[in-house]
Amino acid sequence: MVRVLVADRYRLGDLLGRGGMGEVWRASDEVLGRQVAVKLLLGNDGDESAAMRFRMEAQTAARLNHHQVVGVYDFGAWDGRFYLVMELVQGPSLAQELSSAAGGALAPARVADIAAQAAAGLAAAHRQGVVHRDVKPGNLMTDADGTLKIGDFGIARFVDETSAGLTSAGQIVGTSTYLAPERALGRAAGPGSDVYALGCVLYQLLVGQPPFWADTPTALLYQHVDSEPVPPRQYCGGLPSAFEEYLLRMLAKRPEDRPTAQEAADWFGSGSWRDTPQPLPVPAPAPVVAPAPALAPERESLTTYALPATGHRSAAGRSAGRSAPARGGSGGRGVGGGRGAVRAAVPRGGTGGGGGRGAPAVSGLGALRARLRRHKVLFGVVAGGVAFVAAMIVGASLFGPDVTGSQGPEAVSTDAPGGSGQGGANR
Repeated sequence: MVRVLVADRYRLGDLLGRGGMGEVWRASDEVLGRQVAVKLLLGNDGDESAAMRFRMEAQTAARLNHHQVVGVYDFGAWDGRFYLVMELVQGPSLAQELSSAAGGALAPARVADIAAQAAAGLAAAHRQGVVHRDVKPGNLMTDADGTLKIGDFGIARFVDETSAGLTSAGQIVGTSTYLAPERALGRAAGPGSDVYALGCVLYQLLVGQPPFWADTPTALLYQHVDSEPVPPRQYCGGLPSAFEEYLLRMLAKRPEDRPTAQEAADWFGSGSWRDTPQPLPVPAPAPVVAPAPALAPERESLTTYALPATGHRSAAGRSAGRSAPARGGSGGRGVGGGRGAVRAAVPRGGTGGGGGRGAPAVSGLGALRARLRRHKVLFGVVAGGVAFVAAMIVGASLFGPDVTGSQGPEAVSTDAPGGSGQGGANR
């Protein structure tokens, strides 16, 4: 069998797939000696929009350089047909993987990995101002090492375009199963439209069916606009709740309520979908405040005063010296036993309990004994005085003259004969 040689360089091999616009072949680049994929536009001579889309796909994909996007190597015309030479992806598409999966659904871990890679590829396109507009399982392919690639930018458009340019009046391009609500309402596609379409794909990979389904495309568009998707955990009981909540955010009706493609890539790539507690952010260190110094127990500070010489000692000093000899000392010559200055301890800020103003109090045990002796003497004097007064009162009451008895005879004598009292008159 003779293999077709396209543009005198690419020898076609096996047919990989066929679509509405063209067919994809495995081919060999005989100039560079590598395997490539060659996409040939179908021979629709009258369909100018198909040729424009084909050229747009080549220009858009060539503008992107990301490992999550299928690379474009060459573009041209051959035998009246356009051709596009692309990177050959050696694995199946997600549509093929889903059809062969047990139970018609994929495990959450696998879907999270797909979500992180697909969102990263879309984020790269969005940074270049490119909106894919046709994200679906058939356009997401996995390489032999598990790397996901986004292909088929045939209906992609640039965000800064004033109009789609490739869409007839009243016509919506794209696959209605994954169409965002704003696009169903006839509004321009934006980066949020790709995030919504990716959310529909992830929902289908988890559950085995898309979030909305109807018998007609029109009824399906109404569901995208008006209906809320059934929470996927009702079909997939092992799905973590964090995964479900984030997926429903991607399916929000308003584009501003959805995460960006880069946010989705970071979130799924971080493993936050597993419902595992995430480490809390490290708080900023609080300013170091020096602790207030601890208040020590208040103690009496002793201040030593030097009294005048012995010839000029005050009476209080002499009495203190006589009544409070130092332990082991020599009487009133001073605490230190010398004849010089007498040293006494006075609490700071006062003069002691019983001294006059400015008079130092005797310190230590000797001062306490002196105070006790003075108090005993004072108490004895007071007690003796009280006892004496009490004895005087008792003696006077017992041995004093009877005032009542002395008045008795005088009262009788007034009634004697010759008196003028009432008794005389009676007689």
